Amino acid sequence: MRLPRCFLVVPFGLLLGCSQKVEPAQSAATKAKTVLVFYKTAGFYHTSIPAGIKAIQQLGRENNFRVDTTNQATRFQLDTLRKYKAVVFLSTTQDVLNAEQQTAFEQYIRLGRGFVGVHAATDTEYEWPWYNGLVGAYFNKHPNIQQATVNVIDNTHPATSFLPAKWVRTDEWYNFRSLATDLRVLATLDETTYSGGTNGPNHPIAWCHAYDGGRAFYTALGHTDESYQEPLFLRHLLGGITYAIGR
Repeated sequence: MRLPRCFLVVPFGLLLGCSQKVEPAQSAATKAKTVLVFYKTAGFYHTSIPAGIKAIQQLGRENNFRVDTTNQATRFQLDTLRKYKAVVFLSTTQDVLNAEQQTAFEQYIRLGRGFVGVHAATDTEYEWPWYNGLVGAYFNKHPNIQQATVNVIDNTHPATSFLPAKWVRTDEWYNFRSLATDLRVLATLDETTYSGGTNGPNHPIAWCHAYDGGRAFYTALGHTDESYQEPLFLRHLLGGITYAIGR
């Protein structure tokens, strides 16, 4: 079959300058990749959560991974979790898992699986040191929503390789405490471009690392509904999921 002429083929099977999308062949391994989006809140509820769920589901349809969603912590049993390549904590807040569920999640990561934390995932499980190590930091405070500049300092990761060196956008910008020391920082926040930053000139805003046998990616972006309609943010999120599931 002859393919339509296209100007450029970009990652994840998306075509630019072409009205027809050619789906990549799916191997058995690709078909088996499934992620779980977990969005339980015991504190502040982000009204952007439904938009985030919808966006991740769409990313899954377009990039050959299945997406399950839940706000039920009872899903955190090892026999249930082991079918997922990664678990996404989508703006979870405060204490969302009991001790037994925490143990199951620790065991899951030690199987070599992945974790993706989005925005308020750092405002979660303050009394669980293992989780602090996994997500990489705890939320401290934030100023009002405003425009700021994100400096991309690692352009080799799938979550940042396509981003401009200085990425200007509007969001709710987190300050952090209890930052892990082993993080591979992908992007920092330029505190001179907005008001209310407290982490200084090396203010991490997106990172990843290997952790306890698995992989973890975190982005502080994604507070607003509009984030989940931004093509660059969606590719950023997709790159983090791609890393976490081990592609």
